[in-house]
Amino acid sequence: MPTGIRATVLGCVTLTAAVLFALAGPGVAQAAAVGPCHGHKIKTFRFSTGKVTVFKGSGFVCAVTYAEKPGRARKMSVTLQARGHRAVTNSGTFREYAGPLSVRAAHRCVRVSGTVGGGSLKPRWIQC
Repeated sequence: MPTGIRATVLGCVTLTAAVLFALAGPGVAQAAAVGPCHGHKIKTFRFSTGKVTVFKGSGFVCAVTYAEKPGRARKMSVTLQARGHRAVTNSGTFREYAGPLSVRAAHRCVRVSGTVGGGSLKPRWIQC
């Protein structure tokens, strides 16, 4: 391949790659910013030491308990219970959040609660 054609092809490939990265970059950043749950955010419940954020998508409800001041390890939990089913809990000592935790909840009420240190969200029913 002659040198002029090779330079033109290389320039086109480089330009195409740059355009693709520019278009893909914002979408990737936005996807990562959503959080550890899939779906769309439906509710955030705040309490003295944190918050519980609830997401819904594809017949599932997902929740995460976030610390108001992340960084220091402390006891945290998040609990979900679809009406008519057993509650599921993720608890332990975490620095930033407990969860994510998902339950199958198509067309069911779901009870959500969470704790961070000494503060807690009293159980709340959603999707009813």
